[in-house]
Amino acid sequence: MVKQTFFAALLMAAASGAAADTLNVVSWDGAYVKSQILGFIRPYEEATGTRVNVIQYAGGIDEIRAQSRAWNVSWDVVDLELFDAIRACNEGLLEVIDRTTLPAAPDGTAAEDDFINRQVTPCGVANVAGSTIVSFRRGAFAKPPTSLEDFFDLSKYPGKRALRKSPQGNLEWALIADGVPHQKVYDVLGTEAGLTRAFAKLDELKPQLQWWETGQQAIRLLETEQVVMSAVYSGRVAAAVERGEPLDIIWDHQVWYYDVWSIVKNGRNTELAQDFVRFASSAESLAAQAGYIPYGPMRRSSMAMLDESLRERLPTSRAHLKTAVELNATWWSENLDRIAPRFERWLERPVMVPKAMPR
Repeated sequence: MVKQTFFAALLMAAASGAAADTLNVVSWDGAYVKSQILGFIRPYEEATGTRVNVIQYAGGIDEIRAQSRAWNVSWDVVDLELFDAIRACNEGLLEVIDRTTLPAAPDGTAAEDDFINRQVTPCGVANVAGSTIVSFRRGAFAKPPTSLEDFFDLSKYPGKRALRKSPQGNLEWALIADGVPHQKVYDVLGTEAGLTRAFAKLDELKPQLQWWETGQQAIRLLETEQVVMSAVYSGRVAAAVERGEPLDIIWDHQVWYYDVWSIVKNGRNTELAQDFVRFASSAESLAAQAGYIPYGPMRRSSMAMLDESLRERLPTSRAHLKTAVELNATWWSENLDRIAPRFERWLERPVMVPKAMPR
């Protein structure tokens, strides 16, 4: 009887431990993950008793592929760039998420009708829209740059530049700076001649380029004056300005996109992961996150919760979308495996410094 009571107590303790589960949520770094932690991760922990371990990464699906295929999953929920979510979903690495189970808007509107985006992949739930912009230090130039073309103009605006170590966004910008209308970028980039043209334009910057892999690194390059201009996520600039950094944004031809929450397939915590995604994608959670970083919530009801002054600062504001390029996630999901090796070879190629013109 004593043994039975003892084992019963062990079972109860195990059940209690399972109730206080731990969830591994993978996201980005710096001000972005801070906005998630303060906006809804801590409230989720308080509401459920679940502990959330936040793991930072720099994007990509290699680790997801390795974990899912080995049935040894430690990443439960991942904040993925949309094109990576499409790729991973097509490979069978992610769980399909039933959008009808997501929380309705406060007025009762079904989540499916409340989300702003069209559903591009069944394996992801949109969270916020961010953007890659050009930022520069105030006072670095007598006449401040105002356009994307100025970023590529080394004679008028000399000095080091920084770009994300990835072809996405960079190739689009190169074509625009070379005269391609932003509405035609993917038509041109889809041709071999257009791809060659984009790399040729990047060649002009290459002697002055530094590369970053995380948003925090990009901000650090600007803060420490290692570069005079850098591609950077717009919300990171806002956080740096709040700290007193003298940074400005060039919204011209921003590349905007949105991320999605995805659940890695073959994991042990799938139900708990689904519960977290429902909480994180609620109208209230997305609106709360926007209060900590000026990124656009992907629910209409969340946008309605924000004051006008904040909505004007978002990448999705009408003023900022005038010349914007929406990152074509479907195009990149289909072409990244073809272009990424070429980009890596281009990075490794020696920098060709132009010879001085004879006098």
